[in-house]
Amino acid sequence: MEFLLDTANLEEIKKYTEILPLAGVTSNPSIVKKEGKIDFFNHIKEIRNIIGGDASLHVQVVARDYEGMIKDAETILEKIDKDVFIKVPVNEEGLKVIKKLKSQGVNVTATAIYTKFQGFLAITAGADYIAPYFNRMENLNIDPKAVINEFAKEIERSNSKTKILAASFKNVGQVNAAYESGAQAATIGPSIVKEAFLMPSIAKAVKDFTSDWEAIFGKDVKIYNL
Repeated sequence: MEFLLDTANLEEIKKYTEILPLAGVTSNPSIVKKEGKIDFFNHIKEIRNIIGGDASLHVQVVARDYEGMIKDAETILEKIDKDVFIKVPVNEEGLKVIKKLKSQGVNVTATAIYTKFQGFLAITAGADYIAPYFNRMENLNIDPKAVINEFAKEIERSNSKTKILAASFKNVGQVNAAYESGAQAATIGPSIVKEAFLMPSIAKAVKDFTSDWEAIFGKDVKIYNL
C-alpha cells in the first residue's frame, strides 16, 4: 500500500513528509496553477529535495501531440532527474508516447483514466502506474470500484508490474474504497488527509486518555519525567 500526496505546495509537502508514510508526490498542471507563477523546474526540484530520492515524483506532460509530449518528457527528465515518473494521458497520442518512453526505460504514470479499456491498454503498454479518476468516474455514473477491481484482476492475470494509483478523491471513504477494490496506491490532496483526522471521536479518545492519566498522577506529572 502506497500513499502519495497530490500537491505542489512546498509547505504542505514538508509538513506531511514528517507525518505520513509518504511514498511520493504527484502533480499536474491544475495543481501547479494553484501555486501561482512559479519557477517551475526549480520548484519541482525543491519537491525532490524535500521527499528524497527514494520517493516517487510524478510530473505531467502538457503538450497534446506525440512530438510535443516526447519533448516535454525529455525536458522534465533533463531538468529534474531521470527517476521522475512522466505522467501521460491515456488517449491515442498518449499511448504512443507511453510505448516510446517505456522502450527507453523511462518511468511512466498513465493518467486521465476513466474506462476499463484505457486501463487495459496502459497495462499492456507497460505503464508503471495507472491512475484511474475515482470521483470523476462516479460523476459520470461509472463505477470506479468495479473498474479498479478489473484492473487488479488483469494485473494478476498477466503478471504485470503495473500498479494502480487511484486518484481524484473528494473524501476519505473513496480512498478506502479504492484500496478495498484492489488499488496498490492512492494520491490524495492535503484536504483529504486533514479530513481523515477530524473525526470528533479521535479527539475525544486522546482527551480521555490524558484526563485518566491526570486523575491518577496529576496534571504536572508526565511519563517522560517519572
